[in-house]
Amino acid sequence: MSPIALLSLMFVPAASAVAVAAAPAKLARHIALVGTLFAIVVGLVALGDYDWSRPGAMQASGGFEWLPELGLRLSVGIDSIALLLIGLTLLLGPICVVASRTAITERVKTYYAWLLVLQAAMTGVFAARDLVLFYICFEFTLIPMFILISLYGSTNRKHAATKFFLYTFTGSIIALAGLLYVVWFNATKLLPTAFAGAGTWTLDIGVLTHAGASMSLSEQSWVLAAMMLGFGVKVPLFPVHTWLPLAHTEAPTAGSVILAGVLLKLGTYGIYRFVLPMTPAALVEHAHLIAVLAIIGIIYAGLICWVQRDVKKLVAYSSVSHLGFCVLGLVAVNGPGLSGSVLYMINHGLSTGALFLLIGMVYERYHTRDMDELGGLASKMPIWSTFMVFFVMASVGLPGLNGFVSEFLCLLGAFQSPSGLGREGLGATPGTLGPWFAGFAGTGMIVAAIYLLYMTGRVVFGQLKEPRGHHAGPLPTDLTVREIAVLSPIAVLCVLLGLYPKPVLDVVAEPVAAQAQWVWDHQPGATPAHAESHGVAAPNDEPPGEGE
Repeated sequence: MSPIALLSLMFVPAASAVAVAAAPAKLARHIALVGTLFAIVVGLVALGDYDWSRPGAMQASGGFEWLPELGLRLSVGIDSIALLLIGLTLLLGPICVVASRTAITERVKTYYAWLLVLQAAMTGVFAARDLVLFYICFEFTLIPMFILISLYGSTNRKHAATKFFLYTFTGSIIALAGLLYVVWFNATKLLPTAFAGAGTWTLDIGVLTHAGASMSLSEQSWVLAAMMLGFGVKVPLFPVHTWLPLAHTEAPTAGSVILAGVLLKLGTYGIYRFVLPMTPAALVEHAHLIAVLAIIGIIYAGLICWVQRDVKKLVAYSSVSHLGFCVLGLVAVNGPGLSGSVLYMINHGLSTGALFLLIGMVYERYHTRDMDELGGLASKMPIWSTFMVFFVMASVGLPGLNGFVSEFLCLLGAFQSPSGLGREGLGATPGTLGPWFAGFAGTGMIVAAIYLLYMTGRVVFGQLKEPRGHHAGPLPTDLTVREIAVLSPIAVLCVLLGLYPKPVLDVVAEPVAAQAQWVWDHQPGATPAHAESHGVAAPNDEPPGEGE
């Protein structure tokens, strides 16, 4: 697989954005659609070229020197996990373009151009193999989303966009400080003989992973705090989650889909790619605290959803709850937990993104999201109601649909990681969490079922209730062929990932096993027996994803 394919996945939407800006407004949507579809074609070529026999290795590695005297080199490379998240990004691209056809009627060139720029930046986050490219793309996602919310959102859009930008920008700066400390530590505190790249100024993620794992527990703890604050805001993790419901509620439909589908995963991906391998000892030391925050988010956000009347805000708060499971799986640091977390990144993007699409379709027709003004829509919109019930069940975690597998694996990972691990107990009590953590988190599934089914009962079933002056727009009452075409591929994937998740689990098994092995091998006093107690092989000196 050539690095050119990865660079093309970033270049195609960026070039399409330029074409949209230069073309007449009436062609903007068509150019954007062609650009996102062509990116999918390039992605399919990359899938075909990918060597699935070694999904844990970093493939398509390459780049070019920028400022070699400062160690600046723009490089790309992917493992199977990055490739899956890029695939999710590419899938949602044309879906958002097609879904915006009737919702966006003003400033269409600006809208589609920034939507394409956002796709290019998100792809760059997953493809980056050096800190410069990663951070540029990670931070640049703020600009398109800020513009999409502030120009095309609802009545309180300015406040929502400002709060979104300030929260995530502040967190990103703090995370950058932690990452730059690792760069400084590698260049000034390590001998060149320690490992390849030690003792040099470099921003290569593989080298920095080695350097971070070489720091003392105290140093790792400070870096962990900085990175968790930055990536935790992006997830978002309690208590730095308050920007998300407002941003989701005020954003246009496509903005909410991208925000839930991909942008939130930049936080969980950052934890997986940086926090786990760079601060392994500190992560295990403080895993209980991170898990407690995740569980508080699961239950607290679920209880807030229970009393919501705005359907879009309810689904927004549900993302805080759902992604708490994702973080819980990450800090379990074992095969089931990490596999479930990676699968959750994909599944949450599908089911919650679809729910935002459905809510947007109703808003276009009735111009309200208030449950007190809507009800019994099954009698008026049977096709919409069928999709709504389906995706609610996927979000609840109904067995047979995609949400169940990922939630179950995250809870299983937490359950199988016995509690009691401290600095003194290393080796005697292997693990970070345990049954109590899984039990409390499991109550979140019950709460989720209550608020999602209650919302479905109010909006879909019962006596028909419509606001005054409803259906003032040009759309027919029920879904059009275009809207059905937007939702159908997501529904098919939800069924496939629910009934037969084995192909995805197989391709993530190797990288997550390497990740878990790396974490446990780099604990103070770690031994081969300690590593084997976590179901991993003998100690490994190669950073996760840096193999052949």
